[in-house]
Amino acid sequence: MLVKEIMTPDVITVKRDASIREIAETLIHNHISGLPVVDDDGKVCGIVSEGDLMCKEVTPDLPDELCILGAVIYYSGLREYREAFRKIAATTAEQIMTEKVISVRADDEVSKVAKLMFDKHIKRLPVIDGEGKLHGIIARRDIIKMLL
Repeated sequence: MLVKEIMTPDVITVKRDASIREIAETLIHNHISGLPVVDDDGKVCGIVSEGDLMCKEVTPDLPDELCILGAVIYYSGLREYREAFRKIAATTAEQIMTEKVISVRADDEVSKVAKLMFDKHIKRLPVIDGEGKLHGIIARRDIIKMLL
């Protein structure tokens, strides 16, 4: 079975300048847990999830550090700490979105996409064409529906 046979073709999206409030309202109103961020040409430039929005309410863990002769050396967690603060300070989709989006094509096999989603702990994947334009979205729920 191919992605195009089970994907959702009418995708709810937001633009880069969408406010955090607008994103939250869109997620709640449409009973979805995430949505693509697209530019004016319909190309996917990021994705925002409930998890991204929850970061605004969670105090980030301090990075692990080591003090040597008065100098503080961070040896793990610094990148995650900076990323958490970036999301806390975000006011728009562009500032809070995940930019490195894994996407799939309409002609990809669902079994391979399901494995990718399972292995990478991904809940939804944009379906794009060769130019990066959004054509649909496939979520875990779409794959589970196949069991019916």
